[in-house]
Amino acid sequence: MAAKAKKGKNGGSAKVVEVDNYGGGGSTGNSTGARGVVAWDKNQRASGPKAHIKPAFQDKAHAPRRKTLDNLKFPSYCLGDLSCVDVKEYLKYSDTILIPKASLEQHGPHLPLYCDSISSTEVARRAGEQAGILYTPTLWLGYSPQHLKSAGDGTGSMTLRVETYLNLLYDMGRSLIHHGFNRIIFVNGHGSNVKVVDPVLRKLRNETGAVVAYYKPYAERYLGMLKDVLEGPTEETPGWHAGELETSQCLCHNPKLVRMDRAVMDRAHAPKWLNVDGSWKKSDGMPDCEFQGYQYFSFPFEHQEFTDTGIMGNPFRGAAYKGETAFSRFSNHLIDAVHEIEKVKVTIKNRDWTAGKTMGGSM
Repeated sequence: MAAKAKKGKNGGSAKVVEVDNYGGGGSTGNSTGARGVVAWDKNQRASGPKAHIKPAFQDKAHAPRRKTLDNLKFPSYCLGDLSCVDVKEYLKYSDTILIPKASLEQHGPHLPLYCDSISSTEVARRAGEQAGILYTPTLWLGYSPQHLKSAGDGTGSMTLRVETYLNLLYDMGRSLIHHGFNRIIFVNGHGSNVKVVDPVLRKLRNETGAVVAYYKPYAERYLGMLKDVLEGPTEETPGWHAGELETSQCLCHNPKLVRMDRAVMDRAHAPKWLNVDGSWKKSDGMPDCEFQGYQYFSFPFEHQEFTDTGIMGNPFRGAAYKGETAFSRFSNHLIDAVHEIEKVKVTIKNRDWTAGKTMGGSM
């Protein structure tokens, strides 16, 4: 595969390294000959907020100011920072609590393993501190078996078994309902958690009558309120794993954690073992795979089977201002939603969870 050429510093021709769909030519070695994409091009950097960021309804929260801000004046609205006396005082004004949760998994060679947890933490913390909504410390472990890779590879990714994860969410929810919280809002930062959580959400609701909501502030196949924020075209999957959005969010959170010198541009592809004669296509991180132009088939893929670099998208378009805009809009959207959710009439049953103090049993 021939490398594209552009002008060098001295007016000569400089090669631009290409990354094919199997990660070749970037951080993983030579090209395998598949269709490539340009890895580094200064023209693909973020163009600046004035060039593409448009005014949006979610640029500010529209819900009325909460009494928790004026009457409590807590130094923090994180549950872990408060005393039991503070919690009792909060419950006089609100029965809502946010639970940020995500994962600890590889995000390519340039982003921290904590990437998804950074996203959920930032959104919950910003909403909580701005509007006076209590939020728990972040649950930083999730369902990530596809990121473990081979034994001894040393990527650091961690996962919970499904039954462990669901029991953990159930125990957290039941504990909070036991204390008087009637509205539980999970703020999720990791897409694969969605695959397994429905049973526990239903169980919490059906057993107690509590309002149980699940907020997904990210942009994979659904760009939603970030259409103007992400500059990459659809085929560049700007909202996907370690790409434009997640790089931007990590840069916003703490640029010292981002190693752009290691970043490459890469795309998802159909796994080699499946795509024997080129009949299958895959463009993102969803479990489905396209056959004859349709997406009716799903497989339990391992992440490294469809992206060798761990990246899907163009991290070079990332910028801290994009991350700031995303965090701000997602948190404002959450604040407004909490206001509406608190209008819902709730009748709690089985609040006492004394049984939860005993050993044994499962969700």
